[in-house]
Amino acid sequence: MMMNSRFPIFDRRNLKLEPLARRKHDLELSDILPLQSVQPVKEQMHSIASEIISARSKNASVVLMMGAHVIRSGVQRFIINLMEKGYLSCVAMNGAGVIHDFEFALIGATTESVADYIRGGYFGFWQETGRINDIVSEAAQLKMGLGESVGKVIEEENFPYRDISILAAGYRLGIPITVHVGIGYDIIHEHPNCDGAAYGATSYIDFLRFAKILEKLEEGVVMNFGSAVMAPEVYLKALAMVRNIARQQGRNITNFTTLVCDLVDLPENYRKEASHDESSYYFRPWKTMLIRTVADGGKSCYIKSSHVETIPQLWSAICLIEESKQLCNDG
Repeated sequence: MMMNSRFPIFDRRNLKLEPLARRKHDLELSDILPLQSVQPVKEQMHSIASEIISARSKNASVVLMMGAHVIRSGVQRFIINLMEKGYLSCVAMNGAGVIHDFEFALIGATTESVADYIRGGYFGFWQETGRINDIVSEAAQLKMGLGESVGKVIEEENFPYRDISILAAGYRLGIPITVHVGIGYDIIHEHPNCDGAAYGATSYIDFLRFAKILEKLEEGVVMNFGSAVMAPEVYLKALAMVRNIARQQGRNITNFTTLVCDLVDLPENYRKEASHDESSYYFRPWKTMLIRTVADGGKSCYIKSSHVETIPQLWSAICLIEESKQLCNDG
């Protein structure tokens, strides 16, 4: 018999939602970068590009993890093209990434001013965006993953701007887009139609899919663009799972490369762990992705730069290597 909690909960029934047409958008289609090469390309990025090309030739996994600001940087076309070229095995994002991707695909705009809308209690209460909750609830019943279910709707319903949707591209190309949510993190969790259990079910499916991808991480690459918590923590637990199985089978998953791109100042010798009394010790991508998980034979790289620079540089470096190989073959 189900028992009610002795603590009261917030009643969502009278919350008022507004149409997206009434929102002032901070990002529009003009903020999406064109797919064109950039120069110069950092030497480190050339090295990572070579590792990616090598990994795919060996059928090893190449994973791109990212915070939502990557989408807000307008670099979607570069990521989608890397998917189309077959260089990415999986793209992992948080719940905010889904919202920005969905809104861009639907209306060609996204992002609101928190400072402006929080004052009057309007922040996050947008009708069309709330449809994501309905998609996730249905996905839970069908035992689908969160990323796949939203991508399926964007692609199959022909959203006007689905060409810049990473989720739609993943569904179309058969590449897992895994979404890792924290309940209460995202604006759609404010809505009356949000089902927390559905988010738990669908996001956990995505976590298990992510772990399945890491089974082929030996000689592969894991990249983290701008995720301080989600990426390193999800990656750490999934890696522990696949190493547990590999150990029982007499295999190792130790020889792979990690890349972290962020704006945090790290020392030149970032492969040495900071002490507990330094604030930088608590920057999870550093100790988790650049040090601890590659300590037994892997390699790591840190590039301090904005996403509007690093993602196009990565794409450009891969294209340069492709062109060089083609010239050699033609010769």
